[in-house]
Amino acid sequence: MPDFLTTADNEKIAYKKSDGEGPTLIWCGGLKSDMEGSKAVHLHGWAKARGQAFIRFDYFGHGKSSGAFIDGTMSRWAADIKCVRDELCDGPVILIGSSMGGWAALLAAIANTPRVAGLVLINPAPDFTEKLTVAGWTAAQIKALEDDGVVYEPSGYDEPYAYSKALIEDGRARQILDMPIPLTCPIRILQGYEDSVVPWAHSKRLIDMLTSKDLTYTLVAGGDHSLSREGDLKLIETAIESLL
Repeated sequence: MPDFLTTADNEKIAYKKSDGEGPTLIWCGGLKSDMEGSKAVHLHGWAKARGQAFIRFDYFGHGKSSGAFIDGTMSRWAADIKCVRDELCDGPVILIGSSMGGWAALLAAIANTPRVAGLVLINPAPDFTEKLTVAGWTAAQIKALEDDGVVYEPSGYDEPYAYSKALIEDGRARQILDMPIPLTCPIRILQGYEDSVVPWAHSKRLIDMLTSKDLTYTLVAGGDHSLSREGDLKLIETAIESLL
């Protein structure tokens, strides 16, 4: 069973934590995923085996945490990362962000760079609401957002993605790919070449925008959006080890 962290507005963030050596690794999952996903569970076990501190958690409106998904925004989910970091551990952290979690981790890192010792981004999706989602919508979907305040799309999970007007407008205001991203910590980016959700050409834009001089971008042949094959997991482990 998870433990729960109470936020400033009395919401509950579900999490699982194991103590160990620092810096603490914090798993930041993707949209509609939860902390029981295969990569999160695998990396937690890997960290425990090597005595590394690790935290995985569910964002607001995800998994066992409180709130409704439709009420979530990028600002909210980035704030959840900051809350987990500030309330559950001391000292430096390494944020491991997958897909939407890559964007959220970047936003959280920008907000408090001294605590972030490094970033590992897996198929990161910065600005996805505007540059990937809305950019592919039909005129009818855009009208539905204005008229109904929400657009539903298949998700591959039990329930569809519910793109609320608040999420789209907040995401538009939180875009980071159109200006330098002021992060100087070491950053490792892993991107599946066959990713149909976040095309490699999209995440590759981070190379031009990030100001870090210790930055690598690895394009994984045959890799899809999950990057959860045995070889993919080894690549992720190696990327984390390079920052420890």
